[in-house]
Amino acid sequence: MPDSAHDANALRHSDLFQRAHLLPKSVKTIEGKDTNLLIVGDPAYPLLDWLIKGYSNSPCLTPEQFFNTYLSSVRVGVEMTFGLLKSRCMSISGAVIIFASRVLPTMRVTSQLLRGFPHSKVFAFSLLPCQQHQSQLCTIAHQHASRRPSRVWQEQQPSRSYKTSSVLHSYILTPPQVNSILKANEYSFKVPEFDGKNVSSVMGFESNQLPANAPIEDRRSAATCLQTRGMLLGVFDGHAGCACAQALSERLFYYIAVSLLPHDTLCELEAAVEAGRAVSPILQWHRHPHDYFSREAQMLYFNSLRTYWQELIDLTSPDEVPDTREALRNAFKRLDNDISLEAQVGDPNAFLHYWVLRVAFSGATACVAHIEGSDLFIANAGDARAVLGVQEEDGSFSAHTLSNDHNAQNEGEVARIRGEHPPSERKTVIRQERLLGLLMPFRAFGDVKFKWSIELQKRVLESGPDQLHENEHTKFIPPNYHTPPYLTAEPEITYHKLRPQDRFLVIGSDGLWETLHRQEVVRVVGEYLTGVHQRQPLTVGGYRVTLGQMQGLLEERKARASSAFEDHNSTTHLMRHAVGNNEFGTVDHERLSKMLSLPEDLARMYRDDITIIIAQFNPHVIGAE
Repeated sequence: MPDSAHDANALRHSDLFQRAHLLPKSVKTIEGKDTNLLIVGDPAYPLLDWLIKGYSNSPCLTPEQFFNTYLSSVRVGVEMTFGLLKSRCMSISGAVIIFASRVLPTMRVTSQLLRGFPHSKVFAFSLLPCQQHQSQLCTIAHQHASRRPSRVWQEQQPSRSYKTSSVLHSYILTPPQVNSILKANEYSFKVPEFDGKNVSSVMGFESNQLPANAPIEDRRSAATCLQTRGMLLGVFDGHAGCACAQALSERLFYYIAVSLLPHDTLCELEAAVEAGRAVSPILQWHRHPHDYFSREAQMLYFNSLRTYWQELIDLTSPDEVPDTREALRNAFKRLDNDISLEAQVGDPNAFLHYWVLRVAFSGATACVAHIEGSDLFIANAGDARAVLGVQEEDGSFSAHTLSNDHNAQNEGEVARIRGEHPPSERKTVIRQERLLGLLMPFRAFGDVKFKWSIELQKRVLESGPDQLHENEHTKFIPPNYHTPPYLTAEPEITYHKLRPQDRFLVIGSDGLWETLHRQEVVRVVGEYLTGVHQRQPLTVGGYRVTLGQMQGLLEERKARASSAFEDHNSTTHLMRHAVGNNEFGTVDHERLSKMLSLPEDLARMYRDDITIIIAQFNPHVIGAE
């Protein structure tokens, strides 16, 4: 099933999709429940109801969510097995394995069953109904915990037995290898102290990234505004390539900083440039050594920024104090406008011409925090998220969400988009929970395919470089495209007055929030930062476990608490939980190893790029204000 917008479009035009109405309508009764034929679909790209949509882990799983979570783990095992079998020199080809009535109990059995079929295709027909998952999964959990071979396979093939596969074990990463992957992109910054006192409300921040795409499409930025002493933190989640997110990571903070400058400072800045004098920096960047910086485009970026501050000089007065809320909003909208204009105008330099078009035709969401004293502003456009960690009187942590996701789950966003287009487009402007049936976020930078007229798109592409013509995404016109623009980069601004109990801020791309519930994120980070672990009753969902298995789970939790400080970075610690959490809410090294060792072409099918920034607040400074 599709793992990208392109694959989703290919499926939509396939014979399977076009003839879906011809699929058997007969219902099969499985354990007393009527079950239709279903096809397993990727959770990120749902197309129709007959494609099963996965669910994310959360503290309170419904039976349906619990079943689909387990189903997703089975799919991981199947795909990993095929990846391993590609190198096996066996002549069997074109085989099709049909699993009737039930999901295979364990990933190990899956690998055993498929050892002789390196080129086979797997379909799941008449999968177990979600309402009946509990009894099945109880049996599955028991079989998996006791390491017994699958009775299903033994009944079907009684004359053949298999040993535990040693092939899979050779691909299990060691703990040092796992740590090396998780820590490769971690970064920490501590705000300097003056006279032994930290005068900033932000003690410091930490960040990390874990790629699923190759190359990673997420970007991150952190900087201090030298004129206002405010701190800027941002996460940018790219799609259809990394170009737009890369441009935002380099440019957006400059637009925000300029928007916050008073009139007189803007005049001084323009006078220095006009006279050819050195310009005082307006940002102090806090970059990881691996963070890319495009030197070729710097003059283009500077000229666009200069045009912006020249316009601000004309529009503002000397006694006017910049408003942070308006500054953030104007910066977002202006940069998106400049990205569009630069692509339309082009550049004599062939590389820059190609680059500005790549930026405009790809897209990115943005979630930015501006922290100055006790004033916290969040500017969000898209489905990245900012969550505040609040410490309660009993020492526990609660989550306070500071941003809204701009997608189909947001009823206000759905109403906004439908209200901006004629009633005739009410059924087409949002289809399958996507903008025009294609785009998941309803606000984003770039993505000119959802903003420009068809005529403008064709004109720009015809005059563009040949490399752009090889990209099918740029040539594709969205369906039912009648009244553009359909997409905006205008952010939703949230203000919060920091309090002493507000201990930290987590900004993450949607890859984090798809794997962990916000309350679980805050709990993991809070316990890491304080070293105090709030022991909650151990839950096992719908599983039926023995006393021995329960003892093992308790021992795992004890070991996890004692090793919490193996990570020296809070974002790395959170990432370990996001990728390695099992169905019991504990970090499973085997699961973590398998998820990190997935081949590049498979990794994106099971998780998204993850980017996290965690800022820790100084309660003493905040309380004194």
